[in-house]
Amino acid sequence: MIAADETFNGTWPFKAHFTNAAGFKQHYVDEGAGEVVLCLHGEPTWGYLYRHMIPDLAALYRVVVPDHMGFGKSETPQDREYTLQTHVENLTAFIDDLGLDDITLVLQDWGGPMGAAYAIRNPDQIKRIVMMNTLTGYGGATPKPQRTPWFEWIAKHEEANTLRGVLGELGTTVLAIMKLLGFENSTAVTRDWLNAYESPFPDRASCIGGIEFPLDVHYGRMVPFIVDGLKTGNLEKLQAKPAMLAEGLQDRAIWPENAIADFKAIWPDAPVTTFENAGHFIQEDVPQALVSLIHQFIQIHR
Repeated sequence: MIAADETFNGTWPFKAHFTNAAGFKQHYVDEGAGEVVLCLHGEPTWGYLYRHMIPDLAALYRVVVPDHMGFGKSETPQDREYTLQTHVENLTAFIDDLGLDDITLVLQDWGGPMGAAYAIRNPDQIKRIVMMNTLTGYGGATPKPQRTPWFEWIAKHEEANTLRGVLGELGTTVLAIMKLLGFENSTAVTRDWLNAYESPFPDRASCIGGIEFPLDVHYGRMVPFIVDGLKTGNLEKLQAKPAMLAEGLQDRAIWPENAIADFKAIWPDAPVTTFENAGHFIQEDVPQALVSLIHQFIQIHR
């Protein structure tokens, strides 16, 4: 857990806000005013991933960026489950506490299944959905079924009983892990950048969120919760939401073919924009292009 006032040499200049609505101290950024744009990060990052997008979006909208339990400036409780279901329950408590509605979801990596699982259970709270290098889990389309390099690596280490040890060192290995997932923009890496992404993980106990995220997929623990979402009967309401996908094609965590197929299975007529030289962490690669796309998308679907 990073100190509340840490700015990483001015690269994270945003005021820290906190809530205990989900039963732990959760950090979030809340900048600007107007329509709500809620940005969700994934593994093994935090709100810092959106640092280049927040100022321009906040000039036009209210931009809210929470850090999930176990990441960034949020607390890492040791007595909680770190599953998709728990993270969605946390997200629900967070949204309720802030009274957010008419939300434009901006989702990347684990933010995708989290945001989609929330949206299918609370469709009236959501106005638009922006997907970026992620899956909803509800499309059911997997044209490329083999494991990605990331999940091959997860399987190898879990089978060798070494995964918890390796991912328990995120405080020194986060760049290597991000490269495994598909980090492309090496020019972004400075000492401040490394400090920002390493600081949430000072010891093994602080890495529990980063360890459990991929295991939720590896063991299929998330599947029953995703299926329960379909049982709400709200899939058509989800499909009725305006949606867009921005996809970095150098993704080694989620095959781009599968991300696009999952998206198109739900929103067959919605726009897909691909970026040949962007990877899994697309916010690091083409942040200004994403800001422009999101703004155009919101304006079209007012």
